[in-house]
Amino acid sequence: MARRSPPDYEYYPFFFLGILCSLIGIITNSSNNAYSVSAMSSVSKGASAAAANAASSTYRGALIFLHGLGDTPGGWMSLEQQLPRLQPRLDARDVKYVFPAAPTIPITINGGVSMPGWFDLYDWPIGVGSKDDRVGLMEGVDQIRAEVDRLQTEDGIPPNKIVVGGFSQGGAVALLSCYHQNQEGGGAKKFAGCAGLSAWLTLPKEVAESTEDGKEDPRKEIPLFWGHGTYDDKVLFEQQQFGIEKLSNEFGLDFNLITSTQYPIGHQSCEQETKDLAEFVDRALFGDDDDDDDDDDDDSTDAGKDAKADL
Repeated sequence: MARRSPPDYEYYPFFFLGILCSLIGIITNSSNNAYSVSAMSSVSKGASAAAANAASSTYRGALIFLHGLGDTPGGWMSLEQQLPRLQPRLDARDVKYVFPAAPTIPITINGGVSMPGWFDLYDWPIGVGSKDDRVGLMEGVDQIRAEVDRLQTEDGIPPNKIVVGGFSQGGAVALLSCYHQNQEGGGAKKFAGCAGLSAWLTLPKEVAESTEDGKEDPRKEIPLFWGHGTYDDKVLFEQQQFGIEKLSNEFGLDFNLITSTQYPIGHQSCEQETKDLAEFVDRALFGDDDDDDDDDDDDSTDAGKDAKADL
């Protein structure tokens, strides 16, 4: 509504003031009602859009993969080509690949120098009992939640068709994004799977206490893949056994949902781990149905990240 110039009140101040107050009341009520209708309409349209996207989505699933300390999304984007060569159902036309970027923050073990990192690190190497940066970790979890919400609203991919994974620091955030989720029980999501490569379970006490025995919790139904190098001198190999035991014995994750693999390497990934990861993601998203002839055992694939050793 166009604004009008105020009338001249010089001769009839009280008469015109009464009319003005009445008009203001009418306009205010009208504006409030219009705002309420508009707000309700926006919410309704948002919900309808999400439902429409889900119905028309061309994707059958998604993989969110987080890089390690000092790295960038580009360090792992080759998974988008590697995984489909190993498991054809993971083709990028059917599976959406998302590689979030960590913020640039000061890292204590790096003398306070800033670098890409999901959270701060205080101890080196990272063994069982290392100090955790809870604030940074929860910010990482919130960032992944935002990615999940975006996949659901924009691409129509529900959480139970999303695998969340990562390497080292990224793997630590992936574990929390699935088994902690920065909330207790109610409202938790069941993801298709969680994958941690050379990862470690941070905030283990919180994770274990965030659920109750005998209580249904979708987080306890998320399959886990955990690969680790037996010679890892950065995130010590002991972290794998500690994390798995904590999740299975205290958190309540069914041991049958856990795939743990070990490789004779340091803090890095390798070709065999990439093959194992591809098999896990394929099974997590599509089950054991063999609608594709998966006889692709070509050893000439260049999958693997033997040179990747970021934290």
